[in-house]
Amino acid sequence: MPSGTENHLGDTILRVEDLHKRYGKDEVLKGVSLELRRGETKVVIGPSGTGKSTLLRCINQLSVPDKGRVWLDDVEITHARTNINHVRAQIGFVFQDFNLFNHLTALQNVSLGLIRVKKMRRDAALERARKELARVGLEAKAGAYPAELSGGQKQRLAIGVALINNPELVFLDEPTTGLDPQARRNIWAIVSGLTASGKTVILTTHYMEEAEALSQMVCIMDHGKVIAQGSPRELTSKLSQETIVEFLAPDGASFSPALAERCTITRGEGGLVSVKTSDLVGTLGGLLDWSRSSGEPLAEMTVRQPNLEDVFLSLTGRRLRS
Repeated sequence: MPSGTENHLGDTILRVEDLHKRYGKDEVLKGVSLELRRGETKVVIGPSGTGKSTLLRCINQLSVPDKGRVWLDDVEITHARTNINHVRAQIGFVFQDFNLFNHLTALQNVSLGLIRVKKMRRDAALERARKELARVGLEAKAGAYPAELSGGQKQRLAIGVALINNPELVFLDEPTTGLDPQARRNIWAIVSGLTASGKTVILTTHYMEEAEALSQMVCIMDHGKVIAQGSPRELTSKLSQETIVEFLAPDGASFSPALAERCTITRGEGGLVSVKTSDLVGTLGGLLDWSRSSGEPLAEMTVRQPNLEDVFLSLTGRRLRS
């Protein structure tokens, strides 16, 4: 979780009330409501297909919701008389598929909006675009075309394009999906920089560790609904104060009744065994006794406190990656 607390955040900048969206028979959003405070980074997390991207598109009116209302400050975005282009100028949107112009260089992609929309002088626009490329770590790639960039570099370029007009809000839709670990860390560093500078950010993801690393506030979605909201600490504190021990064991492994009485044992995919206990010392002793008597090692054992994955599991009965 980023440094600082929600006490440093400002007034409400975005309010979403009872959003519904259906595509044919598929109801994608089922009454989603949330608020975002100025300077806040909120991560919307949930499985693929749960409506996260549709939520961002409905907020920005790229997809018109069937029902519900959205306000940016005191302007109702969903009102028929609202100048939606004026609203969109205040929101930087980074799409999953980058939305870059392949025939333009990185520098030209970033400067295009300043020249065409803002009517800025070309030399001033290029100077500002170079600063934006430096912020996302691409100053050395100013003359490169999108086809010459890696996936992570394309995503950083897309973020630069979204930030060039200094928007009030930044929407990042699954910005690290499909990226290698180092590229993901580069994106995390950019998002952390936005948070540190006071930008207001909504980021969607299905990676729990990403939510824990970047969010001040979390919104958990499942099957088109918001099922929990709060800071990571608030959400995990709602679980019991039990410690979790995890290790790998054969699918057919059985545990003694005495051990089962001391703790809660659940089985996951790939041989994962998750043990929740309020008596860590006694439980570890019982597990070691089981390991010696069965001849099975406590492979890849970890001991940890509850995290957002456990919150999702407690709410839905399944892990996010299932």
